[in-house]
Amino acid sequence: MGKYSSLLKTEDWWAVWLGLGIVLVALLSYALGSTIKPLAVAPPQWADFGTLNAHFAEAWPRYLLLLIVWLALFTASTRIIGFRARQYMPGFVILFVASTLILTAGSWKFAKTYNLEPPILALILGLIVGNLFKIPSWLKTTFRTEYYIKTGIVLLGATLPLTLIIYAGPTAFFQATIVSLVTFMVIYWAGTRIFRLDRRFASVLGAGGAVCGVSAAIASGAATKADKEHISVTICIVALWSIVMIFFLTYASKALNLAPGVAGAWIGTSEFADAAGFAAASSIGGEVPIYAYTLMKVIGRDIWIGIWAFVLSIISVVWWEKGSAGARERISAWVIWERFPKFVIGFAAASIIMSFVASSIGPEEFNKALKPLVIGPVKTLRTWAFVFTFLSIGLTTRFRELFQFGWKPISAFTIGVLVNVPLGYILSTIVFKAHWLAIR
Repeated sequence: MGKYSSLLKTEDWWAVWLGLGIVLVALLSYALGSTIKPLAVAPPQWADFGTLNAHFAEAWPRYLLLLIVWLALFTASTRIIGFRARQYMPGFVILFVASTLILTAGSWKFAKTYNLEPPILALILGLIVGNLFKIPSWLKTTFRTEYYIKTGIVLLGATLPLTLIIYAGPTAFFQATIVSLVTFMVIYWAGTRIFRLDRRFASVLGAGGAVCGVSAAIASGAATKADKEHISVTICIVALWSIVMIFFLTYASKALNLAPGVAGAWIGTSEFADAAGFAAASSIGGEVPIYAYTLMKVIGRDIWIGIWAFVLSIISVVWWEKGSAGARERISAWVIWERFPKFVIGFAAASIIMSFVASSIGPEEFNKALKPLVIGPVKTLRTWAFVFTFLSIGLTTRFRELFQFGWKPISAFTIGVLVNVPLGYILSTIVFKAHWLAIR
């Protein structure tokens, strides 16, 4: 299959197929006079155990059906990618049960009062368990963080109107360009000039802070032939700061009484990982901060993954490798396509499809039928995917790995954070404030 084998061999593309497949099945069911709503089950808000017991007594077959469907889809796709089904299946059952408990706890009236959303609870639980107990190696196959978050993002596209993307896209990309360039340059300069880190290591740190931590670190590391340890440490540093930013950006936005769209834009500008950003944006409340965050992070910053990988591959060949065997062969337009986040395509396609369907019906049918029977269930399934993500992040984050190279890489990245966060705040609350206030 050559270059096209990635269509069936990468989580990036499988997130597209799975996310779009769910959207299309939801629309087909709607067209046939049915709905996937029975499948998209989640605990309701509750204040007493009587309500909770009544819900599970009535809805347990739906939870079982949802488990079977998720298990079949993820097991089949990960098996094609190259993972063992015998290892993945029991681990996913554990992940699903834990996610059900987390969604239940997050639906408790007490948790809602104190903004303890399921993503936050999943992350906290995962961090505690992952750092206090040794996770069996067979269970780690289940923690497909990138796969779950990318699937959730594609599903998010079905709930985000195309008109909003077109309206906010140019501004989001311009703001992302400013942040991406400044953050990368600051981290790279601090890494090479102050802490004397290897240029490749500094470039991986810079890309991780400037764009989307995990994906950007892997892409830039591959483009520059950085050591695997450099990529691993960068991912750990990004994970640590992403967790810190979930709490800081959430509570700072609320303390400063920022408008939902402005808060979402700031989170999208200053968070370092997609999953962490969704956790923070979800904690603000409502769909507006999630929309603004998505436009800023997914439409704006994540596109820079391919751009940075392409630019760094050229810099590495021309200046850092200086004619090493085969180096010249690595410069091609294909590099930027290889590193481009494919789930963005799925996100856009889902938005286009749903926007087309919505435009073909009247407002009354949209509110009374399409929204509750199609968009609502898709949102619920999106929430499940995000909880899988946050729990996986917590369970796979090891704080002790951060110090493998000492304090220098952490310090270099932290200097970038100290520039990125205030810059994101200024751009979101002053320079482009009017634009983000208009997000609805």
